[in-house]
Amino acid sequence: MANASSSTTTTPAPTKRKKVTNHNQLLDDDQEPLLPGLPDHIAQLCLSLIHPTPSLLLYSVCHSWRRLIYSPSFPPFFSLYALLQYSNSIQFFTFDPISSTWDLLPPPPPLGLLLHHPSFISRNLPIQSLSVSQNLILLAATTHNLAPALSHPLIFNPVSKTWTFGPPLVTPRRWCAAGTVRGAVYVASGMGSHFSNHTARLVEKWDFIEKNWKKKGGLKDGRFSREAIDAVGWRGKLCMVNVKGDTAAKEGVVYDVEKDVWEEMPKGMLRGWRGPVAAMDEDVMYVVDEGKGFLRKYNEEKDAWEEIMESERLRGAQHMAAASGGKLCVVCGGGGIVVVDVVASPRRLWRLDMPMGFEAVRVHILPRMTRLDFGVPVLASTSSTSME
Repeated sequence: MANASSSTTTTPAPTKRKKVTNHNQLLDDDQEPLLPGLPDHIAQLCLSLIHPTPSLLLYSVCHSWRRLIYSPSFPPFFSLYALLQYSNSIQFFTFDPISSTWDLLPPPPPLGLLLHHPSFISRNLPIQSLSVSQNLILLAATTHNLAPALSHPLIFNPVSKTWTFGPPLVTPRRWCAAGTVRGAVYVASGMGSHFSNHTARLVEKWDFIEKNWKKKGGLKDGRFSREAIDAVGWRGKLCMVNVKGDTAAKEGVVYDVEKDVWEEMPKGMLRGWRGPVAAMDEDVMYVVDEGKGFLRKYNEEKDAWEEIMESERLRGAQHMAAASGGKLCVVCGGGGIVVVDVVASPRRLWRLDMPMGFEAVRVHILPRMTRLDFGVPVLASTSSTSME
C-alpha cells in the first residue's frame, strides 16, 4: 500500500465534522484526451506500463487519468477490505490507498449476524471470512439463536460490486477452521447449533469455479471445534492450530491437499505459532507474536521462525492478511490496523486511521472496486498506505 488518509461514507457513529471532497466536479470537466495526439486505447496501454505504482502516479496528474485508473479496462490496484465493528453491528468497508478514503461496500443481504451474547460475556462471537480468486467470502458466523448464520458462502466481487451466494454447505457450521489453497476453499470441524462429533471431524472442499462442496478426508477427532480457526494455505498444504498463544493445550495439523491426508504439524512450526499467521502468495509464511509484538518468518529447512522486527504496535494482534507486493495488514489490539512493508529496507510500519467509532475485526487485500463515476462524497482522513 502507499501512505494514505482514511475517509468514510455515511456511518451510524457520531463523528466530528470533517472536510468533504465532492468528486462531482470531475464529471463537469470536458473529457480531455488521455494523451494529446494519441487514441485513448493506445494512450491507456502506455499509461499502464508506468512503474512502480502507476495508479498512485496517475491519480495525482489530471482528472481524465484519475477516471482511467478506476475504469474496468485499467489494471486494478490492490485495496484493503475490512469487516468493521460498531457496537453490536458489522459493516463492510474498503480502504482505497490511492485516494486515501474509507468507503462502504454495497450492503449485503440481511444476515442477522451476532457479535455478543450473554452466554459469552468476555468475548465476541467470531465471523469467519477469507479471500479467494480476488473475491471476498463470508463463510461462517452465528445468529441470535446460536445457530450457524450461513447455509451458503456469501461472495463479494469487487469488480462487479455485487454480493452473491455460493453453493450450499453440506453442513452449515460456526466456530470452524476455514482457509484457501490453490483456488479452493476448505472448511473443517466446528459445530452447528449444537456440538456433534460428526461435524467436528467433517472436512469440505469447494473449488471456487465449481457449484458444489465435496467431502474430504476427515479429522481424527473434534479438538479443532472449540475456536474459530484460520487455516493458512502454504505450498499446497493447509496449516492450522487449535488455540492461539503459547499454551500446553496447543496442537497443530497440516493437510496435504494432493494426498488428502492430515499430518501432525512440524514441532518448530507449532512452537512459534503464537498469534495470527498469513502466507504471502501461499509461499512465505509470517506470524505475529501477539504477546510480545515480534514479526517472524517461517524457515521450512530449519523448521524455525526467524525474527524480522519487533513493535509495540503489533502486540495484541488478532488477524493478518498478506499482499503479494510485500505488505502485511494486521488487526491489532483495540481494533486498529497496522501495515508492515516487509520488503522495504529498513522495514516500514504504520497505522491506518479508522472511521470514527469503528474497530477492525477482519482484513483482506483484494483489487479495488470499479468506479464509473465519482459522485460519492467522502470524508478526508489523515493516515496513508499503499498495497502495491
